[in-house]
Amino acid sequence: MVIKGVIEHIVFQNRENGWTVADVDSNGELVTIVGTMPNVGEGQTISATGKFVSSQKWGEQFSVTSYDIVIPSSIEGIKKYLSSGLIKGVGPVTANLIVNTFGDKTLEIIEYNPLKLADIHGISLTKASEIGKSFLQLRNMQDAVIFLQEHSISTNLAIKIFEIYQKDTINIVQNNPYKLVEDVGRIGFSTADKIAQKMGINPESEFRIRAGILHLLKETSERDGNTFLPKLILIEQLSRLLDIDFHEKSDLLSDVVNKLMFDGIVREIEFNEEVCLMLDKFFITERKVAQRLIKLREESPSMNLDLSSEIEDFERINKIQFHNDQKKAIEMAVNQGVCVITGGPGTGKTTIIQCILSILQAQNKTVGLLAPTGRAAKRMSESCGQPASTIHRALMINPSKKDGLLDEDDNMFIYNEKNRLPFDVVIVDEVSMVDVILASHLLKALKSGSKLLLVGDKNQLPSVGAGNVLADIINSGEIECCNLTQIYRQNEKSLIVTNAHLINNGEMPKLDNSSKDFFFEQKNEQEDILNTIVELQSKRIPNFLKIDTSKIQVLSPLKSGVCGVDNLNNKLQQVINPQHASSEEIMVGQTIFRKGDKVMQTINNYDLEWQKIVGKFVEYGEGVFNGDIGFITSVNRQIGNLEVTFEDGRVAVYNRTDISQLNLSYAITVHKSQGSEFDVVIMPIIGGAPTILTRNLLYTGVTRAKKMVVLVGKKYQLKFMVENNYTAKRYSALSIFLKEQSANMEFLLK
Repeated sequence: MVIKGVIEHIVFQNRENGWTVADVDSNGELVTIVGTMPNVGEGQTISATGKFVSSQKWGEQFSVTSYDIVIPSSIEGIKKYLSSGLIKGVGPVTANLIVNTFGDKTLEIIEYNPLKLADIHGISLTKASEIGKSFLQLRNMQDAVIFLQEHSISTNLAIKIFEIYQKDTINIVQNNPYKLVEDVGRIGFSTADKIAQKMGINPESEFRIRAGILHLLKETSERDGNTFLPKLILIEQLSRLLDIDFHEKSDLLSDVVNKLMFDGIVREIEFNEEVCLMLDKFFITERKVAQRLIKLREESPSMNLDLSSEIEDFERINKIQFHNDQKKAIEMAVNQGVCVITGGPGTGKTTIIQCILSILQAQNKTVGLLAPTGRAAKRMSESCGQPASTIHRALMINPSKKDGLLDEDDNMFIYNEKNRLPFDVVIVDEVSMVDVILASHLLKALKSGSKLLLVGDKNQLPSVGAGNVLADIINSGEIECCNLTQIYRQNEKSLIVTNAHLINNGEMPKLDNSSKDFFFEQKNEQEDILNTIVELQSKRIPNFLKIDTSKIQVLSPLKSGVCGVDNLNNKLQQVINPQHASSEEIMVGQTIFRKGDKVMQTINNYDLEWQKIVGKFVEYGEGVFNGDIGFITSVNRQIGNLEVTFEDGRVAVYNRTDISQLNLSYAITVHKSQGSEFDVVIMPIIGGAPTILTRNLLYTGVTRAKKMVVLVGKKYQLKFMVENNYTAKRYSALSIFLKEQSANMEFLLK
């Protein structure tokens, strides 16, 4: 449906994201329109496409999906347009002076001969020039947004594209739409390809092949965590993507690859006698991580201290008895420059960290306790009795770095190669979650001679981001590692730890529903599994354990399907936080966000501001990160924003653009749960692709629970997951680079 008319009044406009509420005179009828319409102003004639929506709070409004602007031609329309405040330096008084002087030629004068405005008393040449530039900027943005909308690009994304290309937007996109793939984070290859097809660009053009290669290398890092791809695999994927046989047209591919290498974007290298293609940023990052680890290993003072008396004192005070392997891990961590402690649940990693911390503090060492997520940091802080921080917060976001792109060579953080962290020792927990980019930022912020202890479970899922840091470090053999295998934490009738290790060993867990903490409910149909999970989450478990539903987390292996995360969240929201007459809510895309909803941040947003009340003071900061969980504490639908209070007390206000970074999180994927612990975990056991429903995914899900695990589904499907030891091969080079850098150790230390 299309609404045409003159914008009579701007009710609200967010200048940051373009979210606008305006009253439009459409054929004598006043219609309220809402949507992302950057820099529209009173007096403009608008043609808006969308649909009418209604709510009890705001009544009937027209929700705009796309729009076109017609510059006003009448004298009154021009006055109102210039008075709207959109053009820098022009208010109602100046607008009247200009229109009274130039009449219906006003906009033509401003656009093509703005210095003529200086003929008017009170307008200097400088001000005349500024008015012209502001008007042109406004026109360029509106033209670019409208042009991009015609190619099915959302208004929000169109604004971001314009911010990158400015006045050249239309020209660049028309000449080479594939450039969007390289320069704009949220533009995928398929979107650029559709635009190019409309424009008649040759399917075998260099632009298209180049974009296809970069798209596949970027996608494999984001989706699969790979930092490179073997060339033969890339050729197969590229041939399917572009529908071109590059086995026959290898010269065409070679020409493009050579140009990408010349531009410093891609490397063609040989790993394990296999030719591979790697984005240059990952080549540099993984190599520098390897270099820094080896230098840290060699530069940190290696000691051979006998710690038996210190360990005995800790055992006596805490009434525990360490196993020999645990004692060796403690001595290794205190004496070595860099080392790894890995082990499953119940193997004593937390107690070992407590003992190491006690010994280091007795040596007057300053120790930084870090973890990848807020939940993991909170758990570390509680267990160790002293503050722990996320890696991001410890490094501190650089306020001047506002583009949000986390690359190795960016000065994204205040603590970096030129400004080192003040710790003698850094202990990082849940290190399996740390990707290679974050690892690089942490390592370059460590001062020379400091010690680094990495703690994690090598059997958990690898990081969501690119790289395989923990596994590569262990597999390289270049960094000392202690693998804890003996279980110590096991209460009578407690099955969580026991079953986690049974699963990890490929054995069926004990399904004894007389236990206190591990239950299995046999359900064969997906709808029955869904309904059981909803009942468990909303009624049965809260009543049984006397806890709030917020302490219970549903973990699903899949995003889609009846028992996938998306549908589970929809059903759980309806029961736990249903709509009622006074509901404060806003719809973004297909998701309704309602006051009281549990939500999760899905990407790192380095410039989202937050505040936190600490005692009598208010702490301010920037940065909300992938995996942060919180609750919506207020919604302003009229303005188009909402407020989220995170579990650590930070409060952030999301505008309509940023809201798309949130997901409902009554249910989350197992991957998103890494580094977190929940009082209760409920997990559907369902059918699906064997590449997803694996043993280590089940193991990771079970080990997220502190007090109770409930599995709901089919027993034979549970058996399938336990026996399915498939592990997707992750292409990463850190292990190779560690061996290379260790061989070059003498050169590094010169």
